[in-house]
Amino acid sequence: MMMRRMGAVFLAVGLTVLAGLSAHAASGTTALPPPDPTAKNLTPYMIQLRAFDACLVTQSRLMSTTREAVHTPCSCYAKGTVGAMTKDEIQAFRDTGYFNDSARAKGLGFIDRCKLKRPV
Repeated sequence: MMMRRMGAVFLAVGLTVLAGLSAHAASGTTALPPPDPTAKNLTPYMIQLRAFDACLVTQSRLMSTTREAVHTPCSCYAKGTVGAMTKDEIQAFRDTGYFNDSARAKGLGFIDRCKLKRPV
């Protein structure tokens, strides 16, 4: 039961990450979601897991396929994006629960590089 709750929390936060990414990609003036207090103490690996989970959900929907089918490209995206983030970008994620502008730009680059669809 606890694992199911944790999964739901990660999924919700992950969707917030990608929602922020897609909202910013659509318009620089779009309001971002409120800060996520659960992100405060996340390690880079935990941030990577959130990005990966959000990618699986979003990309499987965008590509009308299964999560298993986008597993490898989403792994590429999450590892690449978080691996390219600076200490300041990691801290900004911890403060807000979503990628800041510079991390978002890196994320979009990895969406392209890993052959995923950009959220609209």
